Amino acid sequence: MGFLSNIFSGSSEDKEEKVLPWLTLTQVDQLKDIESKSKTKTQVIFKHSTRCGISRMVLKQFVASYNLTESDLDLYYLDLLNHRDVSNETGYKFQVMHESPQLLIVKNGVVVAHASHGAINSLNLEQYLT
Repeated sequence: MGFLSNIFSGSSEDKEEKVLPWLTLTQVDQLKDIESKSKTKTQVIFKHSTRCGISRMVLKQFVASYNLTESDLDLYYLDLLNHRDVSNETGYKFQVMHESPQLLIVKNGVVVAHASHGAINSLNLEQYLT
């Protein structure tokens, strides 16, 4: 198995998994906090469908390319299947049609940019830092 593992993974060494400073978004009330905090620090919401292969792939790419710190922005993770009410209210509050996966960038109480699917990884988060 070692040989096949090397062919398909490129290395027999375990890759260190990158961990982002996710804040879980599980309550509708948190949206008020996000709106308020966005006046002094950029807030980002990643809406993820845990049953969708495309969403999983986009999330992995996002994690791999993410190079900011907690001091740059707040990064929220929303499991939209387990928190459908929060997902729906996010769309209403910030006037963005639901898509999955989806990334919303909130500054000064409004969404200044959003993207879904592969376009998520084309967004340059650094240009939205406060």
